[in-house]
Amino acid sequence: MMPVFVNPLDERAATSRSRAPRLDGLQGKTLALFDISKPGGSVFLDRLEHLLVEKYGVAGVVRVMKPTYTKPAPEPVLEGLRFVDGVIEALAD
Repeated sequence: MMPVFVNPLDERAATSRSRAPRLDGLQGKTLALFDISKPGGSVFLDRLEHLLVEKYGVAGVVRVMKPTYTKPAPEPVLEGLRFVDGVIEALAD
């Protein structure tokens, strides 16, 4: 029996996008912490949230989670990120 090879990459056609501008600082900003649902991500983001608020003066933190790390985030999840000043994505295991 021949082995079956599976491509782990996103097979959708890539679209060209410009990068978002960098923030001028974190003081008073609202940030989203984007958990991709990998084990340990929430532990990392819990600590990061505390540091962002206490040390850097972040005014608000929104927590968003993908349903599964194996697929791209659904559009409704991404739509929820449009009103924040910046997004930090947690890649953890």
